[in-house]
Amino acid sequence: MSNKSELIQEMLDMQEKFRAYEQSGEFDAEDYYVGEWKAYRERYQELTNEVREIASKEVNFWK
Repeated sequence: MSNKSELIQEMLDMQEKFRAYEQSGEFDAEDYYVGEWKAYRERYQELTNEVREIASKEVNFWK
């Protein structure tokens, strides 16, 4: 399993990639929801879940 900082860095890289895509003027909602960006969104959700789980264990918030 990756450490939290590596996961967060991957998330930040993904955010930068999306920001560039969005600002390019090529944003297409259909691609975002059902096209090539669907896998991107799913991976981002996986990362957020992993980071949240790691953080929760660190603070012993959810047992």
